[in-house]
Amino acid sequence: MNEPLNISDTTINLSTRTPILEIKNLKKSFGNKAVLNGFNLKLFEGENLVIMGKSGAGKSVMVKCLVGLMLPDSGSITVMGQDINALNRMDLDKLRTEIGFLFQGSALYDSMTVRENLEFPLRRHKHKFGNITDTEPLVLEALKSVGLENTIDLMPSELSGGMQRRVALARALILKPKIILYDEPTSGLDPITSKEIIELMRRVQQQYKTSSLIITHDVDCARVVSERMILLVDGVNYAEGTFEALKASTDKNVKAFFK
Repeated sequence: MNEPLNISDTTINLSTRTPILEIKNLKKSFGNKAVLNGFNLKLFEGENLVIMGKSGAGKSVMVKCLVGLMLPDSGSITVMGQDINALNRMDLDKLRTEIGFLFQGSALYDSMTVRENLEFPLRRHKHKFGNITDTEPLVLEALKSVGLENTIDLMPSELSGGMQRRVALARALILKPKIILYDEPTSGLDPITSKEIIELMRRVQQQYKTSSLIITHDVDCARVVSERMILLVDGVNYAEGTFEALKASTDKNVKAFFK
C-alpha cells in the first residue's frame, strides 16, 4: 500500500479547523508481523472521526500507542501540540487527563459503587482540579449528562450492560477532557441499546465540544456519528472520506466494509 485512497466530497470542510491530535507514519511490528505500517491520522477540534478496520488490523495497537501504553517502532504522535513519546511519566499523566477513554467492556471497578467509580479519576488526578473535598456536584453533573443520576449509589452488577456503558462514559467525562476515545462503544449491546449509546455520543459531543476518535466495526454507528472516516487496511490509512463518499466507492477493499 502506498498513498491512501482519498475519497472526499463537498459536504465536509476541515480547512478552518485546528488538528488536536496527529499521527505520522506510525509503525509497530511484533516479531516478523507488521501491524502498523506507516499509519497516518489527523483529528480536528470538535470532530467525530471514525476508524474502521477488521479484527487484527491494528486498531487497538494504534490506541495503545496513542495513550502511551505502548511504544511504536517509529513515527510520531502529537496530542495538543505535545509529542507523546517525548514526555516523562508525570507530563504524560497530566496529558492523559485531557483524553477520556471509553473502554470496550466499560471497565468499571466491580467493588466500587457508581459514585466511587466516578470519584476515582478525581482523586487520582488532583493536579487538574486540586484537592476536592466535595465530589458529589461533579459526579452528579457527569451522571446527569448520561441520564443516570439515580444510579449514584448502585453497584455495577446492579446495572444493565447499556447502563454500565453510560456510567463508563460519565467517568470519562468527569475530568472534562478535550478528546474522547471510544473503543467499540456498541460492542455486545442489543440494537436498541446500541442506538441509545450512539445518540448519547452525539449529544455528548454537542454538549462538551469534544473531539472524538471512535473505533468501531458497527456500520450503523459509523453512519450516524462520523463526520469523517478512516479505513485501516494492512496497517495503513487505506481510505479516508465521509461515510456516504466511502460507501459509494467502487474500490473492492472499501466496498468490503459496507457489505
